Amino acid sequence: MVSRKFHILLAIAVVLFALISCRSNSNVAAPANDKEAAAADIAQADQFYSQREDLTRLQQGIILLGHAVTVDPDNYDAAWRLAKFNYYLATHAEGSERDKGFREGIEAGKAAVKLRGDKPEGHFWLGANYGGSLENSLFSGLATVGDVRNEMQTVLRIDEGYQDGGAFMVLGLVDLKTPRLLGGDPERAVAEMEKGLRYIRTNAFLRLHLAEAYQAVGRSSDARNQLNLILSMPADPDYLPEYKEVQTQTRNLLDKIK
Repeated sequence: MVSRKFHILLAIAVVLFALISCRSNSNVAAPANDKEAAAADIAQADQFYSQREDLTRLQQGIILLGHAVTVDPDNYDAAWRLAKFNYYLATHAEGSERDKGFREGIEAGKAAVKLRGDKPEGHFWLGANYGGSLENSLFSGLATVGDVRNEMQTVLRIDEGYQDGGAFMVLGLVDLKTPRLLGGDPERAVAEMEKGLRYIRTNAFLRLHLAEAYQAVGRSSDARNQLNLILSMPADPDYLPEYKEVQTQTRNLLDKIK
């Protein structure tokens, strides 16, 4: 006769197996407590992102987002943020850490696009990481120019004004930085970035790269005008690290074209 203890152990085993199966099945929604944990991770990660000048704080945010997507794999907000955080890390790191940031940013961006291909955030940060990997090495193997264009054109179809016209800026940068033999075109870069000006609020980098494009096609006066506009822009509390960077780069470029 089978003992009562055996039946209890068997019942526990069945429950554990069911829980493990639910976690491993991506088609099953995460339990409510996991969603709450993921939401808490995202909120704390956002706090760390506000301190992103300290890369160790940014990395803490990345760890939290990694946990969020582990406990709640269908969490779109965690996925696209993970792509965004990795992009910032990669663009401020060096060597293997830079490569790792772009690679993990691309993986997170792809996951976000798979979850919600109808929203702009995943496409934008996936495209940004593609572009960063190419700028790091045109033959990185992580992306092609076509990959960047496809993601940014998708952003434009969904929401042209996302990130203050950031997709126009990235498309322009692709044409500005890519050699003509590989499809680059400085004149087209100017045209793309000029389209983004109607959405500008805090995106001083759009003006900076437009100034670079103007300079590349011999329009120095227009370049200086954009740079002077940047110097007159007030600081946005949410973008203080970027504000400092763009002000420094603007002054350096002005010194070169006077």
